[in-house]
Amino acid sequence: MKLATDAPLLDSADPARPILWARGRALAAAELMQEAECLASTLPAGTHLVNLCERRDHFLVAYCAALLRGHTNLMPPSRAPEAVDDVQAGFPGSYRCDDGSVARAIEVAAGRRAARCDARVRSEHAAEIAFTSGTTGTPRAHLKRWGQLLASTRLNASRIRDCLARRYGGARPWIVATVPPQHMYGTETSILLPLAADMAVHAARPLFPADVAAALAEVPPPRVLVTTPVHLRALVASEQRFPEVGVVVSATAPLDMPLAQAVERALDATVLEMFGSTETCVIATRLTAREESWRLYPGVKLMPGPERAEVDAPWFHAPTALQDVIELLPPDRFVVSGRNTDMVEVAGKRASLADLTRRLLGIAGVKDAVVFQPDVAGAGAVRRVAALVVAPDLSAEAISAHLSRGIDPAFMPRPLVIVPALPRNELGKLSHEALARLAAAHLPH
Repeated sequence: MKLATDAPLLDSADPARPILWARGRALAAAELMQEAECLASTLPAGTHLVNLCERRDHFLVAYCAALLRGHTNLMPPSRAPEAVDDVQAGFPGSYRCDDGSVARAIEVAAGRRAARCDARVRSEHAAEIAFTSGTTGTPRAHLKRWGQLLASTRLNASRIRDCLARRYGGARPWIVATVPPQHMYGTETSILLPLAADMAVHAARPLFPADVAAALAEVPPPRVLVTTPVHLRALVASEQRFPEVGVVVSATAPLDMPLAQAVERALDATVLEMFGSTETCVIATRLTAREESWRLYPGVKLMPGPERAEVDAPWFHAPTALQDVIELLPPDRFVVSGRNTDMVEVAGKRASLADLTRRLLGIAGVKDAVVFQPDVAGAGAVRRVAALVVAPDLSAEAISAHLSRGIDPAFMPRPLVIVPALPRNELGKLSHEALARLAAAHLPH
C-alpha cells in the first residue's frame, strides 16, 4: 500500500478535544501541542530522542516534540543505564529526554498562547525505533514509520470501538493503562490511540487493584483498561470494587479462557486480547472469554511454515517473520500452536512450554508460574522441563498430582519448585536473564 506523503500528528484539528488526564484534570489537544512545541524548541540538533520519561503525560509530550522537530523516538528495552548506553552507542547524534526536561518545558508553555493542532508528519518518517524486550536474548531494533503506525493504530481503534458500540455508541473512550508507554504494546495503546484515534488517556500507571480503581474513577465512561494477564489475575483475586469498564485489553502473554471469563464477570467488561509483537505491531485480536482462535486485521496475510510463520500487510515494507507456529482457519482466523523457541521435544514427543504454563496457572491456588527447559551441561544430556511456581498455600506434590491428570508424563516438570515470586518486568514478562538467575538459585545443580 502506498502511504500518503504526509499525515496529521493528531487525528483531529479540534483544539478543544480531550486527549489526556494529568495533574488532576483533563487536558485538551491544544494544551498538549503547546507543551510539545515548547519542548521541541529546546531540543538539541541531534536526530534521535531517547525517551526516558517515566510519567506517561511527559512521555507523550516528548514523543510529539520529537516528531515536530523531525527527530526519531528511540525506545530502549529498559531504562537501565547500560541498556540506554548500548542504544545510544548505535545511534550517534542521539540525546536523552527525561521527566525533568519535559517538566521545565511545561512550566514555560503555561504562559504561552494555545498551539494549533494541524501539524503534519511525513508518512515515511521514522517515528520511532523500538527494541525487543529481551525475553529471548539480545534486544533488536525495529524501525516504525509514521504512516505504518497510523495504519495499525486505526485498526486497533476499530476493534476497541466495535466492542464498545452496543453499550456506548460512538462516545470517546478513556484509556487507563497499567503498562508503561516505552514498550511497543504501551506505545500502541496509550500513546498512539490518543494521538491518532480520538481517544484520551490517563497519565497514571496504576499497579495495585486500589490504584487501578482510583484511576478508572477519575475518567468518564466508556473506559478502556489496558493491561496484562499478570495484572488481571491480581485484579480478579482482589476484593476491590471497580468503576464500570467497557473493554479490557490484554497482551504480552497468552490469556487463558477461564481468567478472561472471570475478568468479564468482575469488571462487567468485554475482554479483547491483542496478538502482535515489537516487529509487527498488533495484527489480530480475539474475544478470549468465548473464542480460542484469532481474527486477523483486514489486509493482513499470514503464511505458516513448519517452524515459523511470516506475516505481511499493505503497510509493511516487507514480510516479517513471526516466531509462532500457527494453523490458518478460513476465512480470516488462525490458532497458535506455540512459538518455535517454545516448542520442546522429549522422548520423541512435542509440547508447548506456554501451554504447560497455562495448565499450571489453571490450578486453583497457583498465583504465578513458568515452565521452561533449564540449560543442561554435557553433550547428549536429556533436557527435561522444570517449573517455578508461586503458590503460598500449596505443596509441590499437590500441584504435580493435579498437573499429571492433564499432561503426558514426559512433560511433567521435574523439578517443580515453589518460589516466593517471579521477577517479572513492568510488562509482566520474564526476561531470559532473570529466569536463568532464578533457576540457578532454586533448581538443583
